[in-house]
Parts: sequence; structure tokens; C-alpha cells
Amino acid sequence: MSGPMPDIRLRAVVAAIALVAVSGCGPSPITSTRIESAVGPTFANLVHVQVSWLGLEPMAASAFAVKARCRKLSGSETAGAGDWICTVAWQDPDGRPLRDTYDLFVATDGCYTATVEGDNVGGPVLRAQDGSDVRNLLYTFEGCFDTT
Repeated sequence: MSGPMPDIRLRAVVAAIALVAVSGCGPSPITSTRIESAVGPTFANLVHVQVSWLGLEPMAASAFAVKARCRKLSGSETAGAGDWICTVAWQDPDGRPLRDTYDLFVATDGCYTATVEGDNVGGPVLRAQDGSDVRNLLYTFEGCFDTT
């Protein structure tokens, strides 16, 4: 009866290894809620700075009423690193509603790069009221959020 014993032990070892491997894989800390909570305030702060660079009347970041909605691009996945798309709804300094869409690449450490789709935000360089060219902070930006 020595034949079946090693087979049972081998199965038990393989099952234990599989259990350990799977237990380390939990849900991803990179979720739409965390991304939206990072992108919205970052965008609002950048608009605040951008307005001052353009020589416009100063406004608090909260006055832009920024709301971000993000989703993962891959069909069935709703969390994790990779490609995301975010729509940012906000108000310009005159209170008009605006909407911009950003392609995001989110790394496993929670850092992301957002690049605007199209030219809604005016391109990489804008003209300030004094005629000078300023970098458009809303064209491409980066940020990070806590994944713990």
C-alpha cells in the first residue's frame, strides 16, 4: 500500500501551495472611487493655478465644482492598474459647465498620468492675458493616491 500514499501527499502539497498563492491575491486597491477621489481634487488645484497663470480673477479650487467619473477600459475589469478613462465635469470661472475626458494610465503604486482626449482644454500651451505663453496644466498631468 505504499503506492497511493505519495500521490496523496503530493496532492496535499500542491493544494497547500495553491492556497497560499491565492490568499496573497486579494481585490485590487486601485478602484474607480480611489481614482476619482485623486483626479478630482488634483484637477481642481491645477485649474486654480492655471487661472492665476492666465492672469484671470483668482478663484478657490472648490469654486470649480470638479467631479470625476472613471472606468477601466478593459471590458469586465472594474479595478486594477492599467488603462482607465475619466470624465471630469467642472465649471469655468464664469460658471459655465464644462466636461473633459482624460485617458489615464494607472500604475500598481497608485500613480497615474492623465492626458486629455481632443483639444477641449486648448492644447499644451495657452496664451495669457498679458500675451505670454504659459504651459497648459490641464493638458497632461500626473498624480498619486494611497493604495494601502
